[in-house]
Amino acid sequence: MLAPNLQNDDRSETDLIDEAIRSRRSVRAFLPRPVEPHLIREILELGARAPSGTNMQPWKAYVVQGKTKAAIADAIENSGVRAEKIKWEEYRYYPDKFFEPYLTRRRTVGFALYNALGIERREVEKMRAQHDRNFVFFDAPVGILFTIDRRLNQGSWLDHGMMLQTVMIAARARGLHTCPQAAFAPYHAAIRPILGIPDEEILVCGMALGYEDETRPENNFRTERAPLEEWVTFVE
Repeated sequence: MLAPNLQNDDRSETDLIDEAIRSRRSVRAFLPRPVEPHLIREILELGARAPSGTNMQPWKAYVVQGKTKAAIADAIENSGVRAEKIKWEEYRYYPDKFFEPYLTRRRTVGFALYNALGIERREVEKMRAQHDRNFVFFDAPVGILFTIDRRLNQGSWLDHGMMLQTVMIAARARGLHTCPQAAFAPYHAAIRPILGIPDEEILVCGMALGYEDETRPENNFRTERAPLEEWVTFVE
């Protein structure tokens, strides 16, 4: 865990930044320990330092805790829509049909997660139950829902993604962890009335924010990254 206050750390600035990036991962079990309000504000303020075309800053965020966070989980549970039947009405995160190398990468991380949890490949109900933990933000004390104006184009979505990454790195610098969650997007109709999200905003994703529960097995597996040779072309 990175120190909440790094001012007196004797490591170089490069080392600290690299560690924050490398240690960022999707944590799927959190402690009930509250996150100090000033830290939430600091993290979001730093997130807004992400670049955006002509400084448009095409992002909005709804921070939820306590009763409101619970109300969102209840609304999704009572929506009557099972995970395997959801419709991506606002935007499509994944392709209609997966292909290589993305199919193998997707399967690899899924199998690794379920293996860490002791869930066998045919235990569909257990898989569904794990997926549904998204909607309680994996028990994180803070949830954030991010939106974007539907009238904006692809460039603004790229900007939005850079903001999300900046938020996650800023959280790591303060000893916190996150989990970005596209799983919320298809349930926008259930979430909108709770948060008062206007029709012109598309729900992009959620994000859990809190302190990692290091005792939970789902936090013990690590994802790999493809070597540069698989995705970088150096041209002289």
